[in-house]
Amino acid sequence: MSTIIHECPQMDLWSFVRNRRGENELFQSPKTPYCFLMIRFSLLVAVFVFALPGLAQDKASAEQLAKWLKRFPAADTNKNGALSAEEAVAFRDKMFGAKGKGKSKPGRKRGAPVTFKVDPGWDAEKFPEHSVAYKSPEEIKAIFATMAGRKPAVASFEKPTDSALRIVGTGHSFMAPGYGTLPKICEAAGLNQGLYTHTGGGVTGSARYKWEQENGIFQFDKKPVPKLLASISNAKWDAMMWGPYFNDRPEYYSCWIDFCLKYNPEMKFYLSDAWPQLYQLETVPETESYFTEEIFDKIGKEKHDLYAGLVTTLREKYPEKVFILPTSDAMWLAAKHYLRGELPGVEGINKVIGGKERSLWRDQLGHLGPGFEWLEGYVFYATLYGKSPEQIEVPIPRRGSSDFPSPELDQMFRKIAWEAVVNHPLSGVSKEGKSK
Repeated sequence: MSTIIHECPQMDLWSFVRNRRGENELFQSPKTPYCFLMIRFSLLVAVFVFALPGLAQDKASAEQLAKWLKRFPAADTNKNGALSAEEAVAFRDKMFGAKGKGKSKPGRKRGAPVTFKVDPGWDAEKFPEHSVAYKSPEEIKAIFATMAGRKPAVASFEKPTDSALRIVGTGHSFMAPGYGTLPKICEAAGLNQGLYTHTGGGVTGSARYKWEQENGIFQFDKKPVPKLLASISNAKWDAMMWGPYFNDRPEYYSCWIDFCLKYNPEMKFYLSDAWPQLYQLETVPETESYFTEEIFDKIGKEKHDLYAGLVTTLREKYPEKVFILPTSDAMWLAAKHYLRGELPGVEGINKVIGGKERSLWRDQLGHLGPGFEWLEGYVFYATLYGKSPEQIEVPIPRRGSSDFPSPELDQMFRKIAWEAVVNHPLSGVSKEGKSK
């Protein structure tokens, strides 16, 4: 059986709440029932997203506002110790997008914050002296054991005998689909995939945010949560994966790379390049007839070039160590295949525009539609192992409807993933499956 240890990918908003409190260990068990996780997640979303609009109409009591202030202290923008209805709604809109009960209106741009304050400490020559990364492996392990209140404080996997990789990773909801399907794909390929992650929703899953949180610096000053640092420094690992975020800088990744290589010199590093999103357009189109192959070529190339530049910079410092997981190219190709009528069962491009459930994307933020978690997982597998998922013969068990994605669509996903990986110059994989 494949082994995966991480916060449930579906719990992005709940992870955000737990991250703010420094308590990330709640939903780590892979045995936690999926339905339970989704119920908890749905309840939180329902309360936060749909109850808060009423706050602006003075429908919330002082007690309710006080509870929200306790959970989201950053919402108190004027720092007077009290949360107003206006502050609550503004905070919701900033962090999660202005959501309502109805379908999003075309033409209105909204979503995750693309500008935010970054501590000036990132421009210093060194991180603060109390950074956990400067401590010994024994000290790091002790810190995490104490704050987490659990044993063991270190996750580790036996040295694989089946060519599987031992992977640590950070990420957000754009990484969740692949993190969820990769172990199942690997299991079908005969690999016992070891995966240990520290994730969060939106910016809280970014490499920068997790470094600050794990080290107890800047916004987490002297309140470290060294979940990955404890394991990286006290166990053997082969690779690290990240999801990107707006305004990423090379130093948000080089800090992780330096730490990993200190204890695991042979490690390699993989950054997903996300995928084309609606925010790249001038306005959200009224209908899906707006989309053409030329439109997807344009916004796909923008994403491709953005993260290719970031990874190229990192590769100059770490030759043959840093690679791209070309999820963007895969979705770019998938969109073009859809326009040609070559994705059986897929009914639309984006649910928020066309209203179709089985669309490539399901909202304005750009989260994947149903079934496309397999495409991302295949991209992860093909990049990490240099093998085409088309070669996997063992059936992969799936939760949910057994007829979607159909075998025909699943084969298209595998084909698209391999095409995206072998054609990306920074994936590290050629058509022969060997490192470039």
